[in-house]
This record gives sequence, structure tokens and C-alpha cells, in this order.
Amino acid sequence: MKKNARIAIMIGDPAGIGPEVVLKSLVANPEPAHILLIGDAGVVRNTASHLRIRLDIRSISHVDHAHFEAGVISVLDPGTFDRQAFKVGQVSAECGRAVVEWWDVATRLALDRKVDAVIKAPVNFESIRLSRRQPAVDSGGKSTHLLLIAGTLRVAHLTDHIPLRTVFSEITQSRILDLILLTHRALTSWGVASPRIGVAGLNPHAVGTEEAETIGPAVQAACAQGVCVEGPIAPDSLFRQCLDGRFDCVLAHYHDQGHIAVKTNSAEGNCAIVLGEPFLRLSVAHGTAFDIAGKGIADPGALLMAIQHAASLGSGRGFPIPSGAPPGN
Repeated sequence: MKKNARIAIMIGDPAGIGPEVVLKSLVANPEPAHILLIGDAGVVRNTASHLRIRLDIRSISHVDHAHFEAGVISVLDPGTFDRQAFKVGQVSAECGRAVVEWWDVATRLALDRKVDAVIKAPVNFESIRLSRRQPAVDSGGKSTHLLLIAGTLRVAHLTDHIPLRTVFSEITQSRILDLILLTHRALTSWGVASPRIGVAGLNPHAVGTEEAETIGPAVQAACAQGVCVEGPIAPDSLFRQCLDGRFDCVLAHYHDQGHIAVKTNSAEGNCAIVLGEPFLRLSVAHGTAFDIAGKGIADPGALLMAIQHAASLGSGRGFPIPSGAPPGN
């Protein structure tokens, strides 16, 4: 187990709330970690000044020059961002170009094992589209799945942004088994001892053809490989059981089945992990919020949760335990 995880945070679109929530989270974060920012040091300094946050912000050109001291924040700055080419609260091709470049830097650091986790602050996909830039560094993740976290509710998604009518063709025994095993390996690597996984049913009360012919056999196959997994469980009770501490993580089959539960439990303070990447990759479940950018009123809850999870999971300590959480989480 590592004493402190090393975390790289890409500051997000400079025209949005990313730099603001990053700095607010750094000030509030109680988890021990070595944190490095990736982005434009000038943007970070200007944001800190606007928020009246007193930090010694140092621009560096190489990760080996980072300082991890109280009150000091190192910003790995490629030095290519044109601060005259954007306005806060507006879509900008320059911001889109910059965040792609900065994310490439973060990905390379993770692949080279220079950091234990990477976090992506909010980006704007219209700005990225206008930039006509694509990531140049391949993360190596071939089959990935979204894991959403809201307190003790953690939901891995078999499918995500596909039409509901096509979900049924994507629910196969092999895919469900693969995700159960992937989730088990991830939780174990993060320090969760003997992970407990619950698998949702697809139909009301988890009674139907899919449960009998596909979901149930996948769960049984995972059990035969030594995984502690139960299911299919009625979707209308499974998420509550996870919140109550029966499971460390649950598996949902489609976007709204999992997302509605997560966002009902916590609309603001939730974060996301991408399962299947060769490194720990986190982001927030909200956008750049251009309408409030620069006003100093953005809620840092989701970014703070991402940092806390990166710090704890990246050091092999398992999931951080929210205050008031039931035993077993």
C-alpha cells in the first residue's frame, strides 16, 4: 500500500468552471495525496486570485520537477495555450485544442506510471469539435465501461449511450460475465477486500427470459470463478441494498437504469471511473456550466469526490467512507 497516491488533474476547459472547482477542491480535500495539475499556469493563477485562494502556484515543464508541499501547487504547463483567444463562459476552439493536448499529457503520465490516477475536470465537447483535434495518445483501453459513484452507491454500466431498443441485443452472457470479472479485478486492485457485487435484473421483479437465460447463467459462471456476486436482483430494490452496505458495487444494464439511481441519490456530488483502462481514470458527471463560469459560485462537490476516490483507490486503501455510511462499505 502506498502512503500517498500521486494524482494528475487536467484542469478542464479554461472557459468553464473546471479551474474553479479544481482549486476549491484542493483547498477542501482531506485525503492525503500528491496532486499535480495539468493545464495553463496563468489560468490557474488568475482563478486563484479571483477566488482569493492563497497558494504558491508553480509552473513546471516536467513531472519530475513537481513540488508536493503544503500550500504549493505545481502546474505541468506545455506553454502553448493562448490566453488571449478565449473568453470565460464562451465556446472556444483554442480551449478545445488545449484540453485535448493537456489530456494527452495526463494519459502519457498514467501510461508511464508517473502518476497513480488521472482526473479530467469538465470539458466542452463543442469546443473540442471546433478545434478539430483528436487525442494523440492511445490509452490502451479496448473495452470500457462507466462506473458512477454517489456516496456508497457505485454502479457499473453494461451499456451506456445507445437507444433502449438496442439494449436487449447487447445483453449477452459473455458480456455480463466479462463486466462482473472486470469489476471484481478493479475493486480488488483498489484495495477492496472480497468485493461484493450485485447484478440487476432487466425486467420488473427480475423475472423474465433475459434473467433465466442470460443474466442468471453469467452470475453463476462468475460465482464458479470465486467471485462474490448475486443476481439477478429486482432493479427496484438493488440500488437501495447497495446504499445499505450489502454490496460494494452493482451492475446495471443500460444508461437510465443506473444513472437515475445515482443522480437521484446525489445530483451534484458524484463522479465517474472508466473501467477497462490500464490506469485509474476519473471524471465528474457534469459539464462546464458556462452560465456560471467566472462567478465563483460553482459547487466543487463532484470534483472533490473524484479527488477523494483517486487518493484512496490509487493508494490501495479501498473506497473512502462517507460520514454516516453503513458498515461494510
